[in-house]
Amino acid sequence: RLTGQQQEINSLMQRKNAVDEENAHLKNEFVNLNRKFKDKSQELKDTEECAQKKEEQNKLVIKSLEEENKGLNTCCADLLSDLEKLRKQVAQWKKEKSGDDTRIKNLETDLAETREQIKSLHSICSNLSSPIDVKQEELFKKDCDV
Repeated sequence: RLTGQQQEINSLMQRKNAVDEENAHLKNEFVNLNRKFKDKSQELKDTEECAQKKEEQNKLVIKSLEEENKGLNTCCADLLSDLEKLRKQVAQWKKEKSGDDTRIKNLETDLAETREQIKSLHSICSNLSSPIDVKQEELFKKDCDV
């Protein structure tokens, strides 16, 4: 009977040792997992902080870009307004130029007619010049005779 109990005690001691080893192994695994969990938690915290900083930076960049865009839109509106004024001015100048071109054409026509008249008058003067010369010569002779 003692040997049966001794065997049972030995068997229970072996099971206890196996359970203790298993517990030690599980404790060790738990410590490792707990350390990994803390590391991952810190990593997540750092990542979240980094993401938050990035988001804040992005918000600032977006705000800055929106302000710049607003300024550019104002500038574009001013430029479009200036362009419209210039287009109206060009249209006015074209209208004035058209009137000036017509006036110049009329003046050129008048000038050409005046040149023709001058030519005609020169011709008449030339034609009258010969008889006058003859008459002057006659007068001069008569003066000399007198």
